[in-house]
Amino acid sequence: MGHGGDVVAELITDHREVEDLFQRIEALPAGDPQRKVYAEQATIELVRHSVAEEQHVYPAAREFLPEGDRIADREIEEHATAEQLMKDLEGAGADDPVFDDLIGRLMTEIRAHIEDEEAHLFPQLRAALSPERLEELGEQVRTAKKLAPTRPHPSAPDTPPGNKLLAPGAGLVDRARDALSGRGKQP
Repeated sequence: MGHGGDVVAELITDHREVEDLFQRIEALPAGDPQRKVYAEQATIELVRHSVAEEQHVYPAAREFLPEGDRIADREIEEHATAEQLMKDLEGAGADDPVFDDLIGRLMTEIRAHIEDEEAHLFPQLRAALSPERLEELGEQVRTAKKLAPTRPHPSAPDTPPGNKLLAPGAGLVDRARDALSGRGKQP
C-alpha cells in the first residue's frame, strides 16, 4: 500500500502489485474460489490507487502539464469504467459465469491504463515537476491510500474537493466492513 519514493515510483510499484494479482488469477482454473480472493485484493489496491491519483496526481497534471486537463479527464474516465467493472464484479462469485467476463474486461482495461500512464503521464510529470515536488506528491499519495475506500463507489465524486471530503469516511466504513467479513485477507 505504501512503498516510499517519489510519486512515480510509488504508483509504478502499485501497478506491479496489481499485475501480480492479475497473473495469479489467470494461473487458476475458472471457478476456483481463490480467483475471487485475488480479485478482491486487486480491487482494494485499485480503488486506493485510483482515489489517490484523483486526489493528488491528476490535479498536479492539470496544474503543471500543457495538456493536463485533457489528460486528467481521460484518466478519470478510464477510472470510472474500471470502477463500474469492479462494482459489478463485487456481486459475482468465482463460479458465476459472469465472473470470467468481468475480470477479463477489468484486466484488459487496467493493463491499457497502466501502459498509457507509464508511457505518457509519468514521464511528463517527471519532466515538469521538481524532484522535491515529486517526493511531496508521493507522500500525499501514500497518505491518501491509507484513508481511501477499499470498495468501488461509482457514484462518488472523482475530483477535488468532493473526493477529498468524502473518501476518508467511505474508507473508514469500507475498512470496517472488510475487517468484519475478512475481505481482502491473504489466504
